[in-house]
Amino acid sequence: MKKLLLFLLVVLTACTFQTKHRGYVFPPNVEDVVANIKTTTQLTKEIGSPQVKTLYGDEVWVYYGVDENYRGPLPLKYDNKTVLLAWVDGKNIVKTKILTDKDLPDVLISEDETSIPAGIELNALQELFNNIGRFSPAGLGQ
Repeated sequence: MKKLLLFLLVVLTACTFQTKHRGYVFPPNVEDVVANIKTTTQLTKEIGSPQVKTLYGDEVWVYYGVDENYRGPLPLKYDNKTVLLAWVDGKNIVKTKILTDKDLPDVLISEDETSIPAGIELNALQELFNNIGRFSPAGLGQ
């Protein structure tokens, strides 16, 4: 009985329930806020600086926010995904579009590793000996 109680105690302490927000925290009424925005100055004041600006084609500012849910040993889940796209012409906002969970496809991440062309793979011992002599002692300024 004591072993079972100890096992259950260990299992329950491993089950953390935590939500972390990544990216932008959009206001609950983001559609209403964005509908009234006409300039980039207003957009940066209300939402902030964009995470990404496109390099080619139309200038589009991209904002992204998501909640990461940690549930102990269960796989990580993402929800409340929101993407705000703002098409910019100079200092004016031409068009905006808000994408939410239902608009975004679920992308399955492969568990395999992608090999790096011309990458050198060293084991732990080779890494250790490879670093010998690379670093100068502290305070020498070299």
